[in-house]
Amino acid sequence: MAQQDLKKLMPQARSLKTGLVTVEVPGATKVDGETIPRRNAKAKDALVTVPAEGVNTLYDIMRYASKKFGNAKALGSRKIIDTHTETKKIKKMIDGKQQEVDKNWTYFELSPYSYISFAEFEQQVLALGAAIKHLGMEPQDRLHLFASTSSQWLSMAHGAISQSLAIVTAYDTLGEAGLKHSMLQTHAKIMFTDPGLLPNLVKPFQDAKDVQVVVYSTKDTPKQKDVDTLTEAHPHLKVMSFDQLLKLGQENPAEPVPPKADDLACIMYTSGSTGTPKGVLIKHRNVVGAIAGVNVIVAEYLGPGDSLLAYLPLAHILEFVFENACLFWGGTMGYGTIRTLSDTSVRKCKGDIRELQPSVLVGVPQVWETVKKGIVTKVEAGSALTQKIFWAALAAKGFLLSTGIPGHGLLDSIVFNKVKDATGGKLRICMNGGGPIAKETQRFISLAITPMISGYGLTETTAMGALMDPLSWTDSALGELPATIEMKLVDFADAGYHSTNNPPQGEIWIRGGGVTAGYLDLEEETKESFTDDGWFKTGDIGEFDHKGQVKIIDRKKNLVKTLTGEYIALEKLESVYRSAPVVANICVYAASDKSKPIAIIVPAEPALKKVAAEIGVGGDSLEELVHDEKLNSAVLKQLQSAGQKGGLASFEIIEGVVLADEEWTPANGLTTAAQKIQRKPILQKYEKEVNKAYGR
Repeated sequence: MAQQDLKKLMPQARSLKTGLVTVEVPGATKVDGETIPRRNAKAKDALVTVPAEGVNTLYDIMRYASKKFGNAKALGSRKIIDTHTETKKIKKMIDGKQQEVDKNWTYFELSPYSYISFAEFEQQVLALGAAIKHLGMEPQDRLHLFASTSSQWLSMAHGAISQSLAIVTAYDTLGEAGLKHSMLQTHAKIMFTDPGLLPNLVKPFQDAKDVQVVVYSTKDTPKQKDVDTLTEAHPHLKVMSFDQLLKLGQENPAEPVPPKADDLACIMYTSGSTGTPKGVLIKHRNVVGAIAGVNVIVAEYLGPGDSLLAYLPLAHILEFVFENACLFWGGTMGYGTIRTLSDTSVRKCKGDIRELQPSVLVGVPQVWETVKKGIVTKVEAGSALTQKIFWAALAAKGFLLSTGIPGHGLLDSIVFNKVKDATGGKLRICMNGGGPIAKETQRFISLAITPMISGYGLTETTAMGALMDPLSWTDSALGELPATIEMKLVDFADAGYHSTNNPPQGEIWIRGGGVTAGYLDLEEETKESFTDDGWFKTGDIGEFDHKGQVKIIDRKKNLVKTLTGEYIALEKLESVYRSAPVVANICVYAASDKSKPIAIIVPAEPALKKVAAEIGVGGDSLEELVHDEKLNSAVLKQLQSAGQKGGLASFEIIEGVVLADEEWTPANGLTTAAQKIQRKPILQKYEKEVNKAYGR
């Protein structure tokens, strides 16, 4: 198939490629307790380190994109036109008594997308870099990015890089303690933030005194009192808007100071799901190597004309690498937010997905479960005939694709094109990253909308671990190795994972271009995780399948030994139970003095109300329903059924469930900005209910 055809290809949920995708490194010596390291079959003799000749740094990526793609659309953004508040009465348990209270929902009204070209992006970046230099910043100084994902975030990052500054990334939901820690540790001299976060800087700046300039984004208008409060508390600060900084650079042009491949590009703080966030030291060659590694797998499918909806946190390595890869490929990025993705979360306009009509969409498991459940809810709201047609068509399409019998295109045109319209109608490839997804959900999205490929990686490996080729779709593995790394499996005897098992199993160790320099000011932790000969110990337990593809089967830190001596993998169980219709979010907990786990869930309200109606339980709101014992038992049965259907062992089937009465968000500290659950805070919050579920 010609390359130009591949870039327009609408893949299907089946594998069209055969043969090994990874191979053992030629000449490598077998070590006891380890597999022989493997590489991508296309890079068996040497790892790939750059995506194109002369592209060695992120600065080179920006210049390459401008030169090659010029006036094509690069970055698109929407403006907030208005906000709409809707108030509803809900019933809530307060001090053991049911009371009726008001609850407000805020919705945004947004403009259409407006774009800047690759050439304009370059001009903007160089002007921002000139302004940063004019303000007294020098090479090797640091820019702290404490803001939500936006085109201005990316422009500020590249502006700093154009003057050989390193960037520091922190989630916009990071609390004051974590923010202060990152500021004190990195000694950043300039900060980029959002207007709404200005009040969060007052206290940390009492101890972190290195920051001299604060630049705020202009996607929202700041409250003057927030600016005044910050400057009154810290008179030495220069506070200015992104637009003012841009104008300053345009009026004071300066030659760029390009970084070198081995210069520090980014100190990226981990999401901090356990303990204090660690700053990972990422060099330019790591990010460029990561782009080179995935380029070997997916570049033939992506290019100018493709559009990516950018909404995941840029402070997360997956989004950071993918957006810079998108620059290299010449794709168009349209920026959105979790809160404005769908039509139901906005007013008087389309949600980000239908407005942009992306061809590529990257998400985490929580996002995909929400998409799936939204589709299912609409299907179930239809007639009995409509429901039968949809589920029969889904089963038929799966059968046709698995057998190679033609006819799936007819099903798409009759049944699934209406479903695809919910994601804009142009989606060709979607990708799951950031955690394991239920096989059932991956299959559903892949059949009803477009094939979902998988990715795997860590901050410490610059997101490098595994990536699926769209034409080698499978729901039983994550995919092949990016061409910039090699991987081996090392025995984890405690849980019975050995390199001599069939298939080989063990802890995943990664080496190559994506592996970073370790942790900032944490010498002991760096020595524990990074070996002298370049391997990073991921803590993930994996296996290789018959094609050499990688599959994650456990995670060392999430393995819990129960009373009966069995090991339970919490993330694996969550991925299975998350597929139950009633689950919006989930945290599985296994006590060491019990034989089975329990689950704490945030219920999907429409599904919970449906279960309640079926068993004759009344209630108008989530807050009211979650306290009903009869409903709790029905939800438990639904989850147990999902566990059995998902092939879980008897000791992995939950024996109790806790229904949470509020959504888990970064704002209340129960998830990270990357939508990962915060186990410790969740268990602390629901300690009483967990003990009750365990019969304590």
